[in-house]
Amino acid sequence: MCGRYAVSQSADDLADEFGVERDEVRERLDPDWNVAPTKKVYAVMTRGKKDEPDVAPVRRLRTFRWGLVPSWAKDIAIGNRLINARVETAAEKPAFRKAFALRRCILPADGFYEWRGEKGDKQPFYIHPKDGSLAMAGLYEIWRDKSKPEDADDAFVWSVVILTTDATDDVGQIHDRMPMLVEADHWERWLDPATTEPDDVTRLLTPAVPGILDAYPVSTDVNKVGNNGPHLVEPVEL
Repeated sequence: MCGRYAVSQSADDLADEFGVERDEVRERLDPDWNVAPTKKVYAVMTRGKKDEPDVAPVRRLRTFRWGLVPSWAKDIAIGNRLINARVETAAEKPAFRKAFALRRCILPADGFYEWRGEKGDKQPFYIHPKDGSLAMAGLYEIWRDKSKPEDADDAFVWSVVILTTDATDDVGQIHDRMPMLVEADHWERWLDPATTEPDDVTRLLTPAVPGILDAYPVSTDVNKVGNNGPHLVEPVEL
C-alpha cells in the first residue's frame, strides 16, 4: 500500500509540469514531506464546468481530501480507510468502479514511504525516482455532506484514492504493493473522462520500470504525522 508520501513542489511548479493553466489553481498548499490520509493533497484532473456544459473540459490542479468518500456514503469516515485501491479490482468494486470509469486523476509526488520489519520495530524507507518525480494514478469522488447547507463552503467533499499494483523488484523487498504510475505520454487519455472502457483505462497505467527507483532507510520521525520537513527524506545509517 501507500500510506505516506512527500510533495515539495509548489502549485505553480506542478501546474507547469502537468500543463495546467495557473488561473485554474484555486488553492495552494505548503510543501509537505509527511502527507498522510485525511490531509489535503494536490491532484490533476480534466473536468468541465457544470454551468458551462458546452465548454470543453480543461486540465485543473486542485486540492482533495486523501481517502475516497463514495457519493453514496452515509459518513465521511469511510474515507479514512479507502486510501488505496487495487488496480486489479478497482473497475469492479462498488466504491471505485464509477470513479474508475469517469473520474480519474494524477497525484504528484516526490516519493513515498514504506515500512519493513516486525510490528513495533518497523523501519521506514523513502522510495523515489532517481530522476524526476512520480505521477501516481488516482481516482476522485465528490461527496455531498447533507448535514450542511448546499451553499456552505464545505458542503461538497472532493476526495481521492491512490491506485496500487504489485511492487517491482526495487520496492518488493520492502513492501509487496506500490503506487501505479501514469507515464507522461498517457496523461491526456488517462485524465480524459471520455476514456471509459476498463481495459483501455488499465492499459494506460504502468508499474515503475525496474531500475528507476531508489530506496533507502530514513528516520523514524516520519512515523509521527505531526513531524514534517525535508529532514524526513534524508538517508540514515542502520
